[in-house]
Amino acid sequence: MSVVRRLGLAFLLAGVVALAGCQTTTSGGVVGGERKQLLLVSSQELDRMAAQSYAKLQSDSRTKGTLNRDPALLARVRAVAARIEPQTAVFRRDAPGWNWEVNVISSDELNAFCMPGGKIMFYSGLIRKLDLGDDEIAVVMGHEVAHALREHSREQVSQAIAARSVIDIGAALLGLGQGSADIAGVAYQALIATRFSRNDESEADRIGLELTARAGYDPRVGITLWQKMMKANSGGRPPEFLSTHPAETNRVQQIQALLPVVLPLYEAARRNH
Repeated sequence: MSVVRRLGLAFLLAGVVALAGCQTTTSGGVVGGERKQLLLVSSQELDRMAAQSYAKLQSDSRTKGTLNRDPALLARVRAVAARIEPQTAVFRRDAPGWNWEVNVISSDELNAFCMPGGKIMFYSGLIRKLDLGDDEIAVVMGHEVAHALREHSREQVSQAIAARSVIDIGAALLGLGQGSADIAGVAYQALIATRFSRNDESEADRIGLELTARAGYDPRVGITLWQKMMKANSGGRPPEFLSTHPAETNRVQQIQALLPVVLPLYEAARRNH
């Protein structure tokens, strides 16, 4: 088989893999959160793995005495979550019924996340070091919840599976050794995966800002939040929370552009409270 025909077959197989998993997981909201995604693994399997990982993190933190040490801080974070969780129905009808969990780890780390299925964890350092108000906590939480709603983890795993499959097929068809396939895999991780990850972060910013506003928290504080992040980042290595995220200046610009869209949602939510 000629090299051209082998490459053609490899690209054809890649297209089949992509088309087999393209679907959408969310509605658009006012910020436009709907698009097709490559989803080759089941959400149930990913949720199961996330629940196991979250349970282990809780167990390890409990053993260290760092889980939910500050009842007042825990109450603040859970109160924000209680207002955001019902708003997830705008993007996914099933999401309010997820088995949501919200906990806080006492740590200087500037970090927060929401695992697939609604497993939220905040690190106290993010709130205390940046002196976050409840509105700012809501912006962070909305962003992290958006990742779970949009199933970015599932999408990233699927992209890695598809890329690995195409690389292996291409290497075999071209008669290349495993070493060449491994090099191609490293290149994919270094270039493509990082770019997708930044796109995911930008998408989570948009969806998260809408969740924040619908929950009755002021989305305008997203600007002060990222100004605080920029200040925290000025001393050198970015905090873990900002790894692979878009530049903070770009995030501020995106928030400013979205405010005319989400502020009416915030004002309506405030009138209804």
